[in-house]
Amino acid sequence: MSPLPMRRVDPLPSIEERSLRSVRESRPVALFTHPAAWDALGGALDLPVVWRAEPDEATEDAFRSFARDIPGEVRAIYAVGGGLPVDAAKLAAHLRGLPLVAVPTALSVDAHLTPASGIRRDGCVFYIPTGAPRRLIVDWEVIAAAPPWVRAAGLGDVLSIATGLWDWQFAEERGRNPAREAWQPWAAAVAGSLLEEAVRIAPSAGAGEHLGLSRLLDLLAMEVQLCNLIGHSRPEEGSEHVFAYSVENLTGHGLPHGDLVGPGILALAAAQGQETGALREALLASGARLDRIPAEDARRTLETLGAYADRHGLPYSMAFDLDPDRIARAMSACWSD
Repeated sequence: MSPLPMRRVDPLPSIEERSLRSVRESRPVALFTHPAAWDALGGALDLPVVWRAEPDEATEDAFRSFARDIPGEVRAIYAVGGGLPVDAAKLAAHLRGLPLVAVPTALSVDAHLTPASGIRRDGCVFYIPTGAPRRLIVDWEVIAAAPPWVRAAGLGDVLSIATGLWDWQFAEERGRNPAREAWQPWAAAVAGSLLEEAVRIAPSAGAGEHLGLSRLLDLLAMEVQLCNLIGHSRPEEGSEHVFAYSVENLTGHGLPHGDLVGPGILALAAAQGQETGALREALLASGARLDRIPAEDARRTLETLGAYADRHGLPYSMAFDLDPDRIARAMSACWSD
C-alpha cells in the first residue's frame, strides 16, 4: 500500500464570545480597521495603538506595504471590521511573525476564520496563504447593532454551498476536477447539512437575534474547517463567486461582498436548473440586498463569464457552460421586470 500524501490542516482561530470592554491588552498594537467600523465600537475596545492602517484596496502591493511599515515596537496586531482590514492584517501578521486578533463588527464574510488573505489581481480575487488569526473576539452587542445588510451577510458564504456543491459534482462528472479536488461524498454530505441549517436560521440571524447570529458563526466556522480539512473550497465556492469577482469590475469596488455573491447564488442556481425559492427567501431574510447590481452589468458578466474564468484559471463550473438559455434563466432569477 502506497503511503498517504502528507498534508497540512490549518486550525481555526480561538473563538471568544465576550464584551469588548472586558479585553485587557498591554502589548503595543498595530491596528487595521475602517473608520466606520472603529466608530461602531463606541470606545468599547481600549487598545495601546502605536500604529494604525485603514486599507482601501485589496492588492498584494498595498498589503505588503502595510506589513513593512509596522514599527518594530509592535507586539500584536488587531483587525477591527470586515473582510478588507482582516485580510490586510493576516498578511501583515504572517510576514512580520506577529499574533493577530480579529474583532468583527458584523458577520459579513468568513474571512475572519480563513487561513488566507484575499487579494485582487488583474480583475480577479486570489488567495495568499497566511494562516488564520490567532484569536477571534466576538461581542454580540456590536454584531447585532451592525446595519442589517451586513450584519448577517456572511450567510451568503454558507448559502453558496447550493451552487458550489452543484459545480463541484458537475466538474467531477465532466472529468474536470484535478485529483486533489476529486468529489468526496462525505464532504458533500457535511456541506449539505450546513446549507440546510443556514436556510433554517436565516430569519433569526437577519433579525439580529443572538441565537441566530451565534449559529451563523458556527456555520461559518464549520464551512471553513471543512475546506481546511479537504484542502480546497469547492464545496462552497463555485460559479456564484466567479460571478461576484467578475461583476465587481463593472460595478466598482464599493459594494459589500454580500451584495455581489447573493445575486450570484440566485442567478447561477437558476442557470444550473435548481429551484431558487428557498434560497431567495433565506437571502432576503438575512438582510441581503439583491438589487444593487444593474441588470446590464449582470448580463454582460454572464455573457463573458466563461472567458473570464478561463483567463484566470478558475476551477471548472457552470461559469464555463453558460448558453443563451441558461443566461436567460439566470437573468430571470434576479433581474426580471
